[in-house]
Amino acid sequence: MRPIGLATGIALAIIVLIANVGAARAQAAGSLKDQLSGTWSFVSSTSERDDGSNTWGPDAKGQLVFLPNGRFSFQLMRGDRPKYKSNTRMRGSLIENQATSRGSLSYFGTYTVNDSDRSLTYNVEMSSFPNYNGTTLKRHIVSISDDEFRYQNPAPVRGTTPTTLVWKRVK
Repeated sequence: MRPIGLATGIALAIIVLIANVGAARAQAAGSLKDQLSGTWSFVSSTSERDDGSNTWGPDAKGQLVFLPNGRFSFQLMRGDRPKYKSNTRMRGSLIENQATSRGSLSYFGTYTVNDSDRSLTYNVEMSSFPNYNGTTLKRHIVSISDDEFRYQNPAPVRGTTPTTLVWKRVK
């Protein structure tokens, strides 16, 4: 067997080093499911009410949790919901109950992620909106980084334009 020259040896070492760095970066990024795992805080949404105002309002709060075992929990609420005069959630007036219903959404269940088409599918077990119980909700992952996650709802309740939601990772 003929020994390799110094230049060839250095070139091979550089190639191996570059390949290892690339593999380490790919492994660090992980799958979309790995990147989603954790707790996210609501930032904004492009959804609008019939009057053109933002569906969730300027002071909305929300939390989205993805567990590595495939479970999730989603909560989103308007910040301007009125407090109940009775101070008892079971004794809200019609108007108070309506504001609560229209100004909040929560659901939980399992989720799956498809890396090839960048889709996120919620398998809803229960929801504050009963029509979601037992359904699947498919979303398109627009972007995800260490700090920010954006996805689109391709079939929002209002209108035909996809709605984009933006979330920030809770640290």
